[in-house]
Amino acid sequence: MPLLGGVRPPIALLCVLVLALAGLTAQVLGPAGEQAVPQAVLSSQRHFAEDGAIALRASIDERVTDLNRTAAALNAGPPVKPERVLSDLGKTYQKWTGTTVLDLESGKVLAARGETIPLGWLDKDVLTGDTALKPRMVRLETGDVRLMTMAVLDFEDRPQQLLVASNSLSVPAINLGQFRSMAVVATGGEILATAGFEQSEALNSDQERKELGFLQKQMSGLSAKAARETEQDPVSAREPGSRGYPGVSGTLVGGSYNGRVATAGYASLSSADPEEKKSVGAGLGLTVVALLPVVQQEGAAADRELYGLLAAGALVVLGLLAAAVLWVTVQRPLLRLFLESRRLARGDLTRPVDVPRWGEAARIGSALERLRAQLGGPADDPGGRQRVKGRFGVRGPLALTAVLLLLWCVPVGLLLNRTDDSVSIPASMVADQRDRTDLVADRVRRALNEAQADLVSTSRLIAPDDADAARALLEETLREHTRYEALYLLDEDGEVVARAGEEPRAGFADADELPLVRVAGKGEKKPVVQAGAPLPDHKGMTLVGEVRVEFLNSLLKRPGLGEVRVVDSKTQTIAASDGFLAFEDLPRDALTDLVQAGSVHVGAGPVENGLLIREGRGTTVAAAAPFSGGGVAADIGWTVVSWQNAKDFQITPYEREDRSVLAGLLGLALIVVCLGWLYLVVARPMRALAAGAEKLADGDLKSVLYPRYQDEVGAVVRSLELLRQQLQARKQTQARRLAEPEAGVRGR
Repeated sequence: MPLLGGVRPPIALLCVLVLALAGLTAQVLGPAGEQAVPQAVLSSQRHFAEDGAIALRASIDERVTDLNRTAAALNAGPPVKPERVLSDLGKTYQKWTGTTVLDLESGKVLAARGETIPLGWLDKDVLTGDTALKPRMVRLETGDVRLMTMAVLDFEDRPQQLLVASNSLSVPAINLGQFRSMAVVATGGEILATAGFEQSEALNSDQERKELGFLQKQMSGLSAKAARETEQDPVSAREPGSRGYPGVSGTLVGGSYNGRVATAGYASLSSADPEEKKSVGAGLGLTVVALLPVVQQEGAAADRELYGLLAAGALVVLGLLAAAVLWVTVQRPLLRLFLESRRLARGDLTRPVDVPRWGEAARIGSALERLRAQLGGPADDPGGRQRVKGRFGVRGPLALTAVLLLLWCVPVGLLLNRTDDSVSIPASMVADQRDRTDLVADRVRRALNEAQADLVSTSRLIAPDDADAARALLEETLREHTRYEALYLLDEDGEVVARAGEEPRAGFADADELPLVRVAGKGEKKPVVQAGAPLPDHKGMTLVGEVRVEFLNSLLKRPGLGEVRVVDSKTQTIAASDGFLAFEDLPRDALTDLVQAGSVHVGAGPVENGLLIREGRGTTVAAAAPFSGGGVAADIGWTVVSWQNAKDFQITPYEREDRSVLAGLLGLALIVVCLGWLYLVVARPMRALAAGAEKLADGDLKSVLYPRYQDEVGAVVRSLELLRQQLQARKQTQARRLAEPEAGVRGR
């Protein structure tokens, strides 16, 4: 018999898995090495750093794209004076700290605005070769670092000019919260910019100054470590099979001071964005680090380890009891039948068969005893006349074993370590939900502002009298900006003069009436998000772009933030990270109240809010952030609202509940694997064997018994086949003996 066949391996595997699960239970239901900082807080810092990296990359890429697009538009038109170039550029995009136009032949500065841009870094390598006109990081005399972006102005009949724009590599203008700080770090660990440490002058005590100094030192050390970590390849930096942020990101834990631990998340600037374009910002080697001091978590109670040991001990007791049941009721009877059938097949008919007491084993043993009597064994034993009928047979012990193991699996999986709405959620989780929601709102608002600014830039190049040229320009603009699904030019009567992309799905009122970003299409399958720009010198004509809702949805999808939606002033859904119905209401009244409360003007304007919603046994963390800041999209009354189940957080009570459920599920898997194996290789074959043995004992000598398994059951089948052959030969011999006297009488 092979080593993996028969009744022994499943029972042995059951014992091994029970002991392994008991050891795992003792580990995971005990303290299990609980961290000083909840994993949920660390993950939140990593997500916050990823959001900051995305915002910084988008800001850099938008500035580069806007400058190149402006230069391309100027090159396509008549020559423009350098002063007019910088003036129009400043009116359209208020994002550069300084702009300059140079004559490339003489090197003379033709026009300049904003801060003075140093020109010592301009050389042949910057202007020629494979890296020509690539953005450069340049350090000013003040020590600040600026990102220099360049584009060539090539007007007809004029020498080429170089348009240079500088902007700071500052921390994205996002809400950092009360205690968080953020830094932009270059390759090598040099900190280029920080935010969150500006309150040093407002500190009133030496204790606060010491804590600020501690945090600044932690930021310096953790930034250097994060810069080294982000030099890894993004694929090798992640765990196998994991997804999420396409760049390198992670968490770091620093030192502790006054009961608080410095935690940091870091993220390199990734090359992926919602429009799937190559990123200039991703090639600069920058890293964003978010630092937050959190209160150190109290250690696990001393009885947690004993708690896990008791659960493991109960499993061992029940598991060994289940194995004993299988050994007594399944393994021993089957092995006894194997020995008895082999003895009979060898011709030892002197001793009666040791018939088991019940089930298929008893039926097979009774049939063997009857066969022994038919083969010539002593017939005075009453066992030869017994017929045993069993309704459950081997299935009974298997069911009993399953019940014994379920007595542990069900309470552990469904009752142990259950949580309710009284679980304490770290305050930093609510603050992070609020701040990250505000960051997403800022990202969506900036995207809409950029969409409208692109239309303003394009509107200056449109010649409405030439419909073909206007259509060609719109088609080219649509190819460059995948955020639009349609671009069209409307006259003062609302008629389409030229268009590109999809058919216009909604009209557009007078562009002189605010807002220039609006939503329409109520009653349709998808909202229609429109941005408009009036044509200069053509009163009543408006360039309209319909923004793809899918583009807005892609801006909302952030790991660790749950479900995110953009709603209008009536709390009706405009976009969502998951599926949604156009203009549907929020799923909870508490979320609607949260949005309305956040839209109330307090001080300078509406503010973001975070909230814990406790309902029944569950807890939800929600936040709402109304649009605020600058741009045409700031006053449209939209709000970004997010919510997620607190059970998704890696908090100790929820982790214990998950571990208990996991232990119960592993126990169920153990039952299915081991008892299913026993049923397939023992229970079902034994039922067929019992039926075949009884038919043979009843005189069916024609049905050949084929062994299908190379195990104990198969060995018994082979022995029965030998007994069948012996009975058949015995019957034939008896028939010949009866026939011989008749032949002799006839001969005389």
